Amino acid sequence: MPVPLPSATPDPDPRPQPPEEPGPNECCGSGCPLCVLDLYSDELQRYRAALAAWRLRHPDAAP
Repeated sequence: MPVPLPSATPDPDPRPQPPEEPGPNECCGSGCPLCVLDLYSDELQRYRAALAAWRLRHPDAAP
């Protein structure tokens, strides 16, 4: 008799994932008002804040 597989329930509070860093050719260098590097910096700040909050909720998690 086959053994039933455990149900795959999604984690209700998953660890935040870092934003994808822009590639070396994604910034055109012409001073765009919304440069991809500025957007990445904003996303990185939000990620770091979310990760810090997540770590407070999960103090036993690996760094």
